[in-house]
Amino acid sequence: MTGITIAVVVVLLIGLYILLYNNLVKARTYTQESWSQINVQLKRRNDLIPNLVSTVQGYASYEKSTFTKVVELRNQLVAATDKPQTTDAERLQTMQLSDQLSGQLKSVFALSENYPDLKASAEFTKLMEELTNTENKIAYSRQLFNSSVASYNMKLQTFPSNLVAGMTSFKAATYLQVPEEETKTPDVSFKKYEDL
Repeated sequence: MTGITIAVVVVLLIGLYILLYNNLVKARTYTQESWSQINVQLKRRNDLIPNLVSTVQGYASYEKSTFTKVVELRNQLVAATDKPQTTDAERLQTMQLSDQLSGQLKSVFALSENYPDLKASAEFTKLMEELTNTENKIAYSRQLFNSSVASYNMKLQTFPSNLVAGMTSFKAATYLQVPEEETKTPDVSFKKYEDL
């Protein structure tokens, strides 16, 4: 009878270990999948940028430095997203490039204010809408990634799955951070309106 009890306890412990291990694998896979969603949106944006640059260049040919920087950042981001980003450092570098590119795209969008013909262009308007939608999807994908990381890291730190994680190769994942310039409070001044 004692042998049967020991066998049942061993089988239950093995079953618990397998269940916890599989839950950790599932959480890590969700984190990897949510990162791939970010990559999908980054690639979509990378595909739209050449069309945007060629459309805008026709109207604002002397803004060459802005276009050069956009193309340069796009090419760096394409190179980064073409290879798998498996480490936190690689993901951080990719997101830093993405943030820089987003900033440069804001400069391109601002050009439309100086060029009424460009602003009226249906092709430019459509590209702006698509890029804005893609930027929103990137932001959502970042949120999804961070949620997946939170869930995964929680499993790594809670008992009893932390025991299984400690015996295997599971490592904590790092959250994507908001770019520092986006966390600063904007400087709002009404001075230019005081003279009116």
